Amino acid sequence: MLKNYFTIAWRNLARNRVFSAINITGLAIGLASCMLISLYVIDELSFDRFHEKSGRIVRTTFKGTMAGGIINESHAMPPTAGALKADYPEVLEATRLRQSGKPLVLHNNRIYNDEKLAFVDSNFFSVFTLPFIQGNPKTALLEPNTIVLSETAARKYFGKTDVTGQIITFKDWNKTLRVTGVMKDIPSNSHFRFDLLGSMATLDEARSTSWLTSEFFTYLVLPEGYDYKKLEAKLPATVDKYISPQLKQSMGVTIAEFRKQGNNLELRLQPLTDIHLHSDFQYDLDVNGDITYVYIFGAVAVMMLLIACINFMNLSTAGSSRRAREVGVRKVMGSEKSELVRQFLIESILLTSIAMVLAILFAVIGLPVFNELSGKNLSLQWDAVPGLIPATLGFGILVGILAGSYPAFFLSSFKPIAVLKGGAAAIRLSSSGRSINLRSGLVVFQFAMSIVLIAGTTVVFQQLQFIRNKKLGYNKDQVIVVPVWSLGKNVEAFREALTKDSRVERVSLSGYVPAGPSDNNNFTVNPDGKTDRMVKTLRYDVDYDYIPTLGMTIAHGRNFSREYGTDSSGIIINETAVKTFGWTPENAMNRLITRNDNDGKKTTFRVIGIVKDFHFRSMHEQIGPLVMTLSSGWGWMMVKTRSKDVSPLLAAMKSNWNSFQYDMPFSYTFLDERFNETYKAEQKTGQILATFAGLTIFVACLGLFGLATFTAEQRTKEIGVRKVLGASVAGIIALLSRDFLKLVIIALLIATPAAWWLMDRWLQEFAYKVDVSWWIFALAGVLAVVVALCTISYQSVKAALMNPVQSLRSE
Repeated sequence: MLKNYFTIAWRNLARNRVFSAINITGLAIGLASCMLISLYVIDELSFDRFHEKSGRIVRTTFKGTMAGGIINESHAMPPTAGALKADYPEVLEATRLRQSGKPLVLHNNRIYNDEKLAFVDSNFFSVFTLPFIQGNPKTALLEPNTIVLSETAARKYFGKTDVTGQIITFKDWNKTLRVTGVMKDIPSNSHFRFDLLGSMATLDEARSTSWLTSEFFTYLVLPEGYDYKKLEAKLPATVDKYISPQLKQSMGVTIAEFRKQGNNLELRLQPLTDIHLHSDFQYDLDVNGDITYVYIFGAVAVMMLLIACINFMNLSTAGSSRRAREVGVRKVMGSEKSELVRQFLIESILLTSIAMVLAILFAVIGLPVFNELSGKNLSLQWDAVPGLIPATLGFGILVGILAGSYPAFFLSSFKPIAVLKGGAAAIRLSSSGRSINLRSGLVVFQFAMSIVLIAGTTVVFQQLQFIRNKKLGYNKDQVIVVPVWSLGKNVEAFREALTKDSRVERVSLSGYVPAGPSDNNNFTVNPDGKTDRMVKTLRYDVDYDYIPTLGMTIAHGRNFSREYGTDSSGIIINETAVKTFGWTPENAMNRLITRNDNDGKKTTFRVIGIVKDFHFRSMHEQIGPLVMTLSSGWGWMMVKTRSKDVSPLLAAMKSNWNSFQYDMPFSYTFLDERFNETYKAEQKTGQILATFAGLTIFVACLGLFGLATFTAEQRTKEIGVRKVLGASVAGIIALLSRDFLKLVIIALLIATPAAWWLMDRWLQEFAYKVDVSWWIFALAGVLAVVVALCTISYQSVKAALMNPVQSLRSE
């Protein structure tokens, strides 16, 4: 009997090839899209959960408010870990990490500069689950000048992993470290990824007792089931105990006086598993994700799946009415209702099974493209996401059962006499008000979701365009950025050669670049030397050519000049700093700013100029107060070129670099590329949204095309009568299109407020943003209408041009 069910199901599928193909393709695309986005969401939510103690680990962060800005740092002070471990018994373990960039590693006369280095405490591996291949994790980093390599780094340097006892030379520091262990590569779903982990005992600064400097990422292990908020509530006492005395010594105020001025300093705790998606810190170990994008992509996955499933059910219910006579004949021949139900369910499950196989194939084909869009390395292998494929298969079967339930139970309940009266009766049965309303509601939902995605994609790209075109306060075009800290004493010679090149307009040397990776230096000052007035600013150490090289504008006063020997104590501030200090541009010149150093010494600067505000951070943040001090410069060389064709210049720069016979290869970036990199997450979001918006519309159109085909077939005789009575082709096309266009317009009215609310929420993450304009929704609506018209016009024109003799032949 079961074989007979499948035979009939396959014959029915082959008989309605176009209808079945539309149904299967739409569902397959929806399932494949959902699988790919689910991979992304699962990966984002999995960060740091592979550590055995992940639910018990928290990170200590440093927050505060001060006139001029907010302190929001993901790291803490050197003594924090030891103090918290000693003062609070609930802190079972405390460990630290201090990142040190990508040092120059010398081995076998080769220079490597690819691996990231961090120094960690000796108990680091008892806090974090990082399995060892060689060595003992408990003792590997007890001694200074020892280091643990990742498996990749060990194979790169030595060609094997059995390397304990080997020596690694760091050319930058003229220091050698002994390899005491090899660990497996840190997984990609970790908020820190380092190839080299050195012993914290190597660093002198790790033994610092200063509570006014940070840079040490501090992690605590708490008891099982302990609420970290309880410990966090005790941390103000730690601030009073340790920070207050040093604040008094350095700035001349106690923590109580500091707070009376409207300022505050505090230590906070952040669960390890929240770091990747819930961090908004100014400095972190890696580029983190954003829970907002997880919600967005999760919503897109649900919408894709719902639209595909709705499409499948819609077409299934519409097409089932063709089987009314078949049901009548079967009932006359003695078929039971239960047998008919099983027949329809098996047919529906067969369709979804084919769709599931296609979905997995589509997902495999589309995965490389999706990885490129998302910037990840996701995999569909069974061990990568064990439950994903079974869940997809189970869900597909469930969809098949749900989609087949309506025709199974509805058609199997027909009375044979009523059904066998003829085609007209069957048409009336299939066109019952409830059936039409259900299909209409589903079409509205499909296009409402499509319009939301169209509008959302438009807003994302509009915001990105706004960011690209907004005046930044500096010129990012035709500026080459070269890392030069490795040149040492040859930096000035390299710079001198560039200044003599006619293709170069300006050259500046500084550790501070307004886009991309850069040094950061918080600078707490007292305007007019008033100790009761402290303002947090950011400091840029710049040379004489920094401002003209980047095309910044001096609004008042002047730039640093070699003609003034006193400029070493001069300072240039931005317009926001002027307002924050309570000054006006007219009276700011020659006013004094005092800086209290950590050792209690005071340094006084005199304002010589005001630079117009420029965006030195992303547009997620408001421009804050900034001060510029004169420095000989180091770190990055910024080269402003005269011509857009920089290839010959780059070749000359490389040749000049190589003439110093330095081991580090010449490398460079462009300032505009570094700027664009800042908004990489938004760019990826826009690309992914655009891709899935297109797929969503395609699936919705497949459903609309199927319904238009079904409707045209159902109204064939009506069209023939109308043509005989003189109806024009245009009139018939309008008749068939009108009902569907009404549904699209209703979808637009529903989608507009939902899309506006969602995109307004997303734009709140930007300090500088576009307005959500009415034309975006008008564009989305027009596009949806045009797509719908194009979709149904083929069947409408085909039906309108049909010879009425053929359609009325059986009457």
